Amino acid sequence: MSQEYRYIVRIMGTDAQGTLKTFYAVSQVKGVNSSLANAVLKKAGVNPDLRVGLLTESDVAKIEDVIRDPAKYGIPAWMFNRRKDSDTGKDMHLLSADLIFKIKTDIDGAKEIRSWRGYRHAYSLKVRGQRTKTTGRAGKSLGVKKKTIGQKPAAPAGGK
Repeated sequence: MSQEYRYIVRIMGTDAQGTLKTFYAVSQVKGVNSSLANAVLKKAGVNPDLRVGLLTESDVAKIEDVIRDPAKYGIPAWMFNRRKDSDTGKDMHLLSADLIFKIKTDIDGAKEIRSWRGYRHAYSLKVRGQRTKTTGRAGKSLGVKKKTIGQKPAAPAGGK
């Protein structure tokens, strides 16, 4: 069976170059980290060292099916990115636009109830307890203006 090499393969709405190994291509999908990508490839029965351009359509479909519903294939809940959802209480795994939207609504909800975390988000401050004395100063005044050595101070604007 002769199979053609594909230079771009679409996996879960993300374009992956055909020269990448399958492991790295699956990791490029928004919401899939390296440990989940490894588990997905094991459950799908695909070699992680194989180049993506050599995958068949059925292999890509199997990978996408495992990514869509990892619980169905026995992947443990601690690998999901949305455990014990605040609205439903279920363990979920969100991808791409759904993940971005859910994070945004969580932050907006924290701002709305005026929690400390929401306050920090609202004022563009560090949220997770990092120090702020020396880092995170973008957009604010930086440093102190120094006088140049050897110059006389400017004359007052009064005229004399």
